[in-house]
Amino acid sequence: MNVTRRDFLRLSGVTIAGATLSQLGFDLTPVEAYATELRIKGAKETTTVCCYCSVGCGQIVHTSGGKVINIEGDPDHPVSEGALCAKGAGAYELVTNPKRLTKVMYRAPNSIKWETKSWDWALNEISKRIKKSRDASFIEKNAKGEVVNRCNGIAAVGSAHINNEEGWLYQKFLRSLGLVYIEFEARL
Repeated sequence: MNVTRRDFLRLSGVTIAGATLSQLGFDLTPVEAYATELRIKGAKETTTVCCYCSVGCGQIVHTSGGKVINIEGDPDHPVSEGALCAKGAGAYELVTNPKRLTKVMYRAPNSIKWETKSWDWALNEISKRIKKSRDASFIEKNAKGEVVNRCNGIAAVGSAHINNEEGWLYQKFLRSLGLVYIEFEARL
């Protein structure tokens, strides 16, 4: 057997490294996996967009039995390619937190107490307030007598998380109210 000095040093280094690792408590024997079955097996996959910022990172939400069981980055999404920031990675906690509000909470003006209200009440109240503000600030004609039909008393900020079709519908709704102060999060 022809062993060069370089081969001897290499073999000695590997032997010493292995002996050192074995003394530090590293077990190099194969480990059997604890999970025998993935918890997302059979779950419904739904793609969505992260709710935090205007980047619009893609997420895959796994649901089973009507409950969210996992949220992870979507590797097929063109923006984030599966990567999520700390907030996006923690979106599962946002959905499953037991302290998350699931009811409408209302505090009347000058009150210190919050009241639980129904969704129907909240939608009716929002509609009434939009109508009241629109009626109070609606301008039918400008100073020159030209028809402008605009509402200067309401502004709207859209979401960067809606798709083109939803954005078009939202714009149509806002323009039908006569709003001129319209902005979207993606442009901010």
